[in-house]
Parts: sequence; C-alpha cells; structure tokens
Amino acid sequence: MPTTPRNKTGARPARRSSKIARGLPAEAPAPASVAGKRAPAPMRDQVMAFKREQILVEAGELFYELGYQRTTLEMVAKRLGVTKPFIYYHFKDKAEILTEISKRGISRGNEVMRASLAGTGPASARLYEASKAIVRTVLHSQHYTAIFFREHKNYDPTIRAQLETLHREFDELLARLLEEGVARGEFRIADIRLCSLAIGGMVNWAYTWYRESGRLTVEELCEGMAQLVLQMVGAPR
Repeated sequence: MPTTPRNKTGARPARRSSKIARGLPAEAPAPASVAGKRAPAPMRDQVMAFKREQILVEAGELFYELGYQRTTLEMVAKRLGVTKPFIYYHFKDKAEILTEISKRGISRGNEVMRASLAGTGPASARLYEASKAIVRTVLHSQHYTAIFFREHKNYDPTIRAQLETLHREFDELLARLLEEGVARGEFRIADIRLCSLAIGGMVNWAYTWYRESGRLTVEELCEGMAQLVLQMVGAPR
C-alpha cells in the first residue's frame, strides 16, 4: 500500500485547503473564523475606522443638540448601544472626539484650496469649482461645522492653536488663488486679503442659515454661492 511521501525534513506535506478545492486561489488566506487567526490588517483597519466613525457621528449629533459641556460619554455610549470602554478603546477622552470632529470641515476646505492652486486652467474656473466644493462640504457637514465654531472655548489651548492655524491656512491659500487671478488679469480686487476673508466668511457661515427644507437644493446653493464669489472678485460667469 503506497505511503504518503515525506519532504526532506521527514514531515508529511500539509493537506491542501478545502478552500483551494472549491476553486479559491491558493494564496488566498482562510477567514479568521476558519483559520483561527486574526483578520488581515486591511480588514482590521477598515473595521476600526468604521467604529471610530460611528462614535464621531453619534457624539457629533449630541454635541450639536446639547452642547459639548452637557454631553457625556455615557450618553454617546447609550446612543451606540455599547459601554464606555468601547469608546475609550478608540478615543482617549471626550476632548479628542471634539478635536477630530472640529478638524473635519476645515481640513477638507484646505485640501480643496491646495488642489485648486495646483490645478491648471483659468483661475476663475478653479475658484468657481473650489467655492462649490467648500459650500457643499459645509452644508453636508453642517453639524460638524457648527461645532467647530460654537465650541471654540472648550478646546485645549494646544488644540485651539492647531485649529486656528488650519483656519489661517485656508485664508492664505484662498488669497494666493486670488493673487493669481489678479496677476492673470481675470480678477479685479482692490484688497486681496480683505476679499479672501469676506469669501471665507460667506461660504463657511452658510451652516448658520441653511435648512434642508429651504427653497434651494444643496447643489443650487453651491452654484449660487459660487456665482456670488465670482461677482466679488469681478469675474462673473
């Protein structure tokens, strides 16, 4: 009766996985529940990110409804249907959650402005698209934007300085795009710095008056606000 061949170490070769027999690639790892091992790192990262996002969503709603001071982590945990240790596994404390929420909108605005400065084509077209993107972010993240401005007094001094730096960076990036438009003869602006602050204030404060039940849709508001921005720089479409 034939025996199972052995390799050079004298051990029998491992049996082929039933996964392979079903046609899966040989290199595909078995799921953690089958193999008894932890899930691959990319999957773990996705799960962790999802859990963090859920905490931010529920905490953001409570911060918006009740204010930061009146919201407790017990309330957040109850909304999520979990215990406080679950939250502490992902965030050091309530202040870290506030910081993460507050960074969202302004960081996105800065990304949009950097992309606009790095882009090609008329400065007016890039300013128009950037304005629409920023207004869209503000309106879609209305509660986060409100928290960013409303809870300023509750930031740790170090965090407050970081957020203020991000806000100044936005104004500076916008001013650079306006300078480019003026240099190209596309914009007519007497005071670039003042114009930058005025545009930033107009688009960022849209969260205070926007209502989903209002007359205009989000996209109509984005278009309308972008048109107003171009009028402010003397380059109407």
